[in-house]
Amino acid sequence: MKRYRNTKQKQCLLRVLRGTTTHPPAIWVYEQVRQEIPSISLGTVYRNLELLSREGQVQRLDTRHPESRYDANVKLHYHFVCLTCERVYDVPLPPHRELEAEAEQISGHKVGEHVLMFYGTCKDCLSTQGKDRTAQ
Repeated sequence: MKRYRNTKQKQCLLRVLRGTTTHPPAIWVYEQVRQEIPSISLGTVYRNLELLSREGQVQRLDTRHPESRYDANVKLHYHFVCLTCERVYDVPLPPHRELEAEAEQISGHKVGEHVLMFYGTCKDCLSTQGKDRTAQ
């Protein structure tokens, strides 16, 4: 595995991502990092997020939305994506490793890991939708 330099920019990005549970897009990370490193470019943020993802220090989440989201928690865990507000939440469900064994048995492939995303409407949006209906 190729080793990448541990730059000030990468350290700052990691600090920002480890300090949030919101699974932010790159532009949000850029805005936060600029508070510490005003001269950083958006391109540098994208490049470093990609490097951090390749190094396994962050997860890049592809969520059906135009922009990827990022998560500093790289342990196997599941996510819920709200199709209304686009927020991404961790789902406190234990990983189901038996899915990997079942997929191997059925497909004949060697499974190294799996990703599971749930999609729907979050409880905040549901409660807002309920209030909108009662106001009519």
